[in-house]
Amino acid sequence: MAWLLLISAGLLETVWAFYMKKSDGFTLLWPTVITGVTMLASFALLSVSMKTLPLSSAYVVWTGIGSVGAFILGVMVLGEEATAMRVLSAVLIVSGIVLMKVSSSD
Repeated sequence: MAWLLLISAGLLETVWAFYMKKSDGFTLLWPTVITGVTMLASFALLSVSMKTLPLSSAYVVWTGIGSVGAFILGVMVLGEEATAMRVLSAVLIVSGIVLMKVSSSD
């Protein structure tokens, strides 16, 4: 259950990062509200998952999901550049997340 909460927290991190970008420096109301709500939910789920998961695993997976998710949204929705080096970097992050999960005893 903790891993499912952690994955959900990571996905919400992706959402708040995207809407933070869309908020135009917190000058637009609804993107700012969505940023705040999803940020709080993401932190709450991370906190609950860390009751049973080690910090080293939980934090790395949470930030990794958020990083790769933000990269994917940036490329697919915002038209950001997807160079070979950036894609390789995202693949390496995902590889690290998978290895962190596989190596965890929880």
